Amino acid sequence: MAKEKPNMNVVFVGHVDAGKSTVVGRVMFDSGAVSEQEMTKLRAEAEKHGKAGFEFAYIMDNIKEERERGVTIDLSYKKIMTQKFQITIIDAPGHRDFVKNMITGASQADAAFLVVAAPTGVEPQTTEHLWLLRTAGVKNIVVAINKMDAVEYKEDRFNKVKEDVGALLKGVGIKAEDTTFIACSGLKGDNIIKKSENMAWYKGPTIMEQFDLFPEPKQPTELPMRMPVQDVYEITGIGTVPVGKIVTGVMKVGAKVVVLPGRTGKGIEGELKTIEMHHETIPQADAGDNVGINIRGVGKKDIARGDVICEASSPCPIAEEFIATITVINHPSVLAKGYTPVFHVHTAQVPCQISEIIAQLNPATGETLKESPEYLKNGESAKVRIRPQGNLCIEASKDNPAMARFSIRDAGQTVAAGMCTEIVKKKA
Repeated sequence: MAKEKPNMNVVFVGHVDAGKSTVVGRVMFDSGAVSEQEMTKLRAEAEKHGKAGFEFAYIMDNIKEERERGVTIDLSYKKIMTQKFQITIIDAPGHRDFVKNMITGASQADAAFLVVAAPTGVEPQTTEHLWLLRTAGVKNIVVAINKMDAVEYKEDRFNKVKEDVGALLKGVGIKAEDTTFIACSGLKGDNIIKKSENMAWYKGPTIMEQFDLFPEPKQPTELPMRMPVQDVYEITGIGTVPVGKIVTGVMKVGAKVVVLPGRTGKGIEGELKTIEMHHETIPQADAGDNVGINIRGVGKKDIARGDVICEASSPCPIAEEFIATITVINHPSVLAKGYTPVFHVHTAQVPCQISEIIAQLNPATGETLKESPEYLKNGESAKVRIRPQGNLCIEASKDNPAMARFSIRDAGQTVAAGMCTEIVKKKA
């Protein structure tokens, strides 16, 4: 059997009406990953719901409620093959209520397309999406300016949106001049797989060509094995199956593993019985792989989303408290000591208290601007001390960057984002 092409997880993010799902659906259809027959069925269904033109979006939005509302709620995954990669496409919700699912999606991505609609351009959430991608450590971000058909394929409109998005990129520390901007239309299929005949002025890649222009993800296989649990299923004949992406290390059948913090907060040990990827049973899986596994000795009640499966010989720390660098993105007033929002770390969601603001930092250089400030305003960065109000697995960025990043959410929005720098472990 030929060596499989390397897997790359690509997330599509953007505002609720930017047409992400349509772009992704068009990629699936034009690349042949979805049949004409299936498409005809979806088209009929779209018309039945009074949503003509939504058939491409339906490829990803496979939950009934989403079809009726025309919004993407959960994450959907689809596979396509390019010349270089096996691409797992993650279509992340753009709707404000669904940002927490989007965070989980971004945390699994190697590269991202930020989809912006040409008629509307930058939306309030565009900045938030960019911050989330940055926090999740997604370095390779391409901007797809979609719905070019709705602005008569005009180059000046493309340039205006490009300029506005460029200013936002600069704000999160990404060079706009090094970023690729693609002019496309998911609905009409311009520059998705086929080069558009409507925009002779556009000389860049199509979405499909861009997949292969992303650098091959370097997987941190040399670090200890970590797999944050995304979901847990009960499968007849197999039992309890946790699924997720291995973020670091190598997972082997027969290995001794520990689920942390687990229901008890002390971890649950077991032995790795099976690993399954794309419906095939395999003897080992590496960082970057999305897998479903079965662990001898671990049942449904022992494990939940947000737990981390680790190799028993080098478990992930459970933090009593930790120090982190955070940037305030969008707080309604000011962020002060004693604030206890929900922290989203890998797939976990745990309330944590900011017990001390140690110093305000210059976001560009990291040097101290002010010791122990009273509070932080939007756009400010700081070194803070944090106390989890529950059991939380997290690592310092020097030990495992994939396990160190987090975002802070409150009342349905992303307030801040950050990175853990040191940890005080819980006493066993």
